[in-house]
Amino acid sequence: MFRTLSKPEVLLTTLAAAGILAITMGGRQSLGLFIAPLDASTGLGIASISLALAVGQFTWGAIQPIAGAVADRYGPRAVLIAGILLMALGSAVTPFMHSGFGLIVSLGLFSAIGSGAGSFSVLIGAAAQRLPLEARGTASGVINAGGSFGQFVFAPVLQKLIQGLGWMNAMWALAVMTLAALPLVGKLTSGQPVAVQHATADRGIGHAVREAMGDRSYLLLHAGFFTCGFHIAFLVTHLPGEVNLCGLPPAVASWSLAIIGLANIFGSLYAGSCVAKYRSKYVLATMYGSRALLIAAYLVAPRNEWTFYIFAAGLGFTWLATVPPTAAIVGKLFGIRYLATLFGLTLLSHQIGGFLGAWLGGLAISRYGDYTWMWYADMALAAAAAIINLPIREAPILKPVAA
Repeated sequence: MFRTLSKPEVLLTTLAAAGILAITMGGRQSLGLFIAPLDASTGLGIASISLALAVGQFTWGAIQPIAGAVADRYGPRAVLIAGILLMALGSAVTPFMHSGFGLIVSLGLFSAIGSGAGSFSVLIGAAAQRLPLEARGTASGVINAGGSFGQFVFAPVLQKLIQGLGWMNAMWALAVMTLAALPLVGKLTSGQPVAVQHATADRGIGHAVREAMGDRSYLLLHAGFFTCGFHIAFLVTHLPGEVNLCGLPPAVASWSLAIIGLANIFGSLYAGSCVAKYRSKYVLATMYGSRALLIAAYLVAPRNEWTFYIFAAGLGFTWLATVPPTAAIVGKLFGIRYLATLFGLTLLSHQIGGFLGAWLGGLAISRYGDYTWMWYADMALAAAAAIINLPIREAPILKPVAA
């Protein structure tokens, strides 16, 4: 029943997962570009639109363990197809929504549930179940880089469409582009899972979740990933608004998001290679600490387009590069049998932070007229995340012994 995948099959499986994530994450991470034109068109206010996107941040995380559990039980194919279709539906109906509640339904629920079902937990879990052990670390970096490549491509393309065709037509175009992920599902899920030796008997998904939630290291990982979600959601939602406050054109925001995606391609690949060389908790601590320093540097820098581009490149290197080491720690602690479920729960913690980052950013700009206090909070949380990861229980990396 089981067989070893050839190198071309390993590559195809990895690239298929990366391609799906490029589409689901590229579209999702570019929604902040729609805030200003949506507000101008509907008059709903930035706080109301931000709330809808904040609900989407939480929903995207909440669906991760559910989608992961279904994929672990029944296989990832149906989960991915349903997610892609629902994400396309959410984009397609958004132009017909003229209230805050309508946007919560279309962007906060439909689009977020769909993109979440076609995101990290299911994709990394599906790939890990089909790839040999020695290929998983690198594959997780490549898959993660796919999401970053999607952001690099989608942000400037959608900005051009918004400017040239209007935000409604751009949203419909996003729906059509989302459907391009469907052919890749078959490429990812065509192979049988590889045979895995389990150290203990499989006592079911419920026992696996209870065991994980009682593990101090797993909870510390959640706490650090919470701050990562706060950071990313705040920036991806409100960076266009920050650029506007500085009197710069919208293209600076779209190119900044694109640069974040481009830089994270390299960051994700580097993070995937680091998983095999260093303890993942140290990789995470370094990434979170660098974010605190970059935000501090941004706050004292002149607010021109080159500041945003350099800031974006620096942040982009660690943007979603936290995913490979985080998934690696979960796999080391509990194995890969229920990786999609357990990593999905970690992503839920990430998106609780994401909800607060997107929503509080909207409240801050509405009340204070700028994002100063959000930058301070973001910097403090990043520093805390660097410290929180250090006590995580993780075995040292075994170096090969020379003959």
